[in-house]
Amino acid sequence: MTSLNDIRSTFLDYFARQGHEVVPSSPLVPRNDPTLMFVNSGMVQFKNLFTGVEKRDYQRATTSQKCVRAGGKHNDLDNVGYTARHHTFFEMLGNFSFGDYFKDDAIAFAWELITRDFGIDKSKLLTTVYHTDDEAFEIWKKVGVPEDRIIRIATSDNFWQMGPTGPCGPCTEIFYDHGDHIWGGPPGSAEEDGDRFIEIWNIVFMQNEQFADGSMVPLDMQSIDTGMGLERIGALLQGSHDNYDTDTMRALMEASANASSTDIDGTQNVHHRVIADHLRSTSFLIADGVMPSNDGRGYVLRRIMRRAMRHAHLLGAKDPLMHRLVPALVSQMGQAYPELGQAQALIAETLKLEEERFRQTLDRGLKLLDEELADLPEGSDLPGAAAFKLYDTYGFPLDLTQDALREKGRGVDTDGFDAAMAEQKAKARAAWSGSGDAADATIWFDIAEEHGVTEFLGYDTEVAEGQILALVTDSARVDAAKGDVTLVLNQTPFYAESGGQVGDTGVIRTETGTVTITDTRKVADVFLHIGHVTEGEVKPGQGAELRVDHDRRTTIRANHSATHLLHEALRRALGDHVAQRGSLNAPDRLRFDFSHGKALSLEELAGIEAEVNAFIRQNAPVDTRIMTPDDARGLGAQALFGEKYGDEVRVVSMGTLDGSGKGMDGNTYSLELCGGTHVTRTGDIGVFVTLGDSASSAGVRRIEALTGPAAFEYLSQQDHRMGALALELNAQPGDVLDRIKALKDERKKLENEVSQLRRELAMAGGASTPDAAEVGGIAFHAQVLSGVTGKDLAAIVDEHKARLGSGAVLLIADAGGKAAVAAGVTDDLTDRISAVDLVRAATPVLGGKGGGGRPDFAQGGGADASKADDAIAAAKDVLKGA
Repeated sequence: MTSLNDIRSTFLDYFARQGHEVVPSSPLVPRNDPTLMFVNSGMVQFKNLFTGVEKRDYQRATTSQKCVRAGGKHNDLDNVGYTARHHTFFEMLGNFSFGDYFKDDAIAFAWELITRDFGIDKSKLLTTVYHTDDEAFEIWKKVGVPEDRIIRIATSDNFWQMGPTGPCGPCTEIFYDHGDHIWGGPPGSAEEDGDRFIEIWNIVFMQNEQFADGSMVPLDMQSIDTGMGLERIGALLQGSHDNYDTDTMRALMEASANASSTDIDGTQNVHHRVIADHLRSTSFLIADGVMPSNDGRGYVLRRIMRRAMRHAHLLGAKDPLMHRLVPALVSQMGQAYPELGQAQALIAETLKLEEERFRQTLDRGLKLLDEELADLPEGSDLPGAAAFKLYDTYGFPLDLTQDALREKGRGVDTDGFDAAMAEQKAKARAAWSGSGDAADATIWFDIAEEHGVTEFLGYDTEVAEGQILALVTDSARVDAAKGDVTLVLNQTPFYAESGGQVGDTGVIRTETGTVTITDTRKVADVFLHIGHVTEGEVKPGQGAELRVDHDRRTTIRANHSATHLLHEALRRALGDHVAQRGSLNAPDRLRFDFSHGKALSLEELAGIEAEVNAFIRQNAPVDTRIMTPDDARGLGAQALFGEKYGDEVRVVSMGTLDGSGKGMDGNTYSLELCGGTHVTRTGDIGVFVTLGDSASSAGVRRIEALTGPAAFEYLSQQDHRMGALALELNAQPGDVLDRIKALKDERKKLENEVSQLRRELAMAGGASTPDAAEVGGIAFHAQVLSGVTGKDLAAIVDEHKARLGSGAVLLIADAGGKAAVAAGVTDDLTDRISAVDLVRAATPVLGGKGGGGRPDFAQGGGADASKADDAIAAAKDVLKGA
């Protein structure tokens, strides 16, 4: 048996025959254990089954679980490549019983599979049991293991606990003896750390529950949790003592050697080992939604990537190497883990981008490091301030500095580095406090400094578990909360309001309480879950189930994706000057503000709506890539108005110009920088309906629209209205719009005729007005009119100016007690008197403010038309002064 794929299949098939459900591997980012950075064992996804919190329709399961150990308690990173069995990524084969079979069957299954199906020599095997577990000892004897090869272990190595309290129980292990030519002794001996006896299988008998007072009682549901490392059993079955000699690892190492034109063995072997291992962990992490960043899981991913990339640099690779190895990984493991193939383009692009950036950092950092070292005494450590300068100013991480100095026999003053880091944080705090934000906002900065930023999981899940880091009530941190509260957790699927997308709502539950979340916001990259405790109370440190309101998120996603399609449709219909100037993506509607100087015609709106719906019907995948802002703009991606972008951005593409579904290469319809959540395919939007176009501000138009069920409901209502109008207008439904247009034209014509009659009536009444008199040597006509509107005054003023030939006019229209004022001055007098001065003299008397216009014509208004005579008198005083 030479293939890891065959070994994996043999294991899973065996337990399937024993009545086990073959369960796919869970993602590497744990959804049900917020205390873990990454899934590191097979039992993680079944944790709630073991504790009885969750029930499924099976009691036996088997998996091949992908695992990563590269941070926190389980951190194997520094050893990877230099030992035979350390990995950042590995596969854990396991079989599990949830209150079904127990010790007898678990041991029998393991022994049969190993000795019969895998054909391993029984004489090479020995087992261990917990020193008080006589039952397991007797079962091993019964299956044929001699007593002298059953070793009792009294330490915690053979006793498993989920935590300080909770399920626990003894373990039993199977070891393989690689022979006396390798140094080492059996487990429990002084030489147990040697490599001769290697553990290949571990069975946990989950039989007790531990309490805080130290007492322990049997569990009602006794269960089995087993694990066997695929790489270890693979090395054994392929005749090797080294995991890196397995077929999969060897193939990846050969791909690295070919890509770098180097030998696979000799001095370069360790470089290829590191690259092969790290290629697996980084690729699987990216496929499971982790992206390189400066915090949390993204930081660990970046650290693994850069460690591999530095080894590629040491091999002499002149160009980015890692992304070229992804096809080899997909070929080796893509059948067992199809998510690799689905994310292949994203993995390769992310690795390439990161390596290009890293090479710039590496070249610049090593040069600056040499300059710093040149001024130091021989053999002395690099000062912490210099290391921090490399980190803060030039992006050269501390661990990379330490790695480079290790080769030169030097170290770093880490205390000085920490002091410089603390000083920078103090300055950042001062800048935050003085930024003009609310004073109590500094509490979120304190939490970010203490716990780090919140990890967002919501791009690919709406349900997860998190750990409550802090509770805030009335701008103060509290130890327990009832009523209104804001929660901060280490990770969350809740989207925080940003980029026009509103914050998520939903429910957060702990073992002692339930919180209804009414909004989610973000300060200093800390997600604030704003809500109300509706049951019990919640406390910091508790684990919590976080569940986003699915229906609400679904409609928000549809509206957000529709704004992307709308933006592109507007650009294509109106021109490249169209740019986003604001948006709202809410559960009930979308709103999109864009730069454009005039209202859209009905024909333009209809065409834009039709184009958006055409790309919705295309049902193309909505793809997301990570790249630099410059690279994104180079592809033609549109940036969102008001957003700030860091070193890396999410680029969302949807729709293809040729309908092929393959975009992001010039064939994409919509390409935008966006951090929000989106539909999986454009068809998920359903339908798009515009509600109209309006002015938002000078040079900015606003379109409001509906999608999905809201759009269908609106269209249904419109159909009903159209039918009612057809009856009322005595027209066929298809002729209603034409009939309405004809009625509008007729109404406009009648309005113009009425306006003309009002003007003629006003002129007729003003022919012999006693107010047509000379004031200050200027002919002045003043008149109070009724039955006319403010809109009519301009034309009437012009006619009076023409009748006067030379002079000034002041008209006041009385419209139900309110006054509209207009003044005019003939061109020959505008150097002596301005119409603006006349209006500004009259309007305050009428209870108005100001007014404005040109020297030859001005307008204003007031609230009290009864003061019209006094207003005319005020205007006369201006003329007398002139």
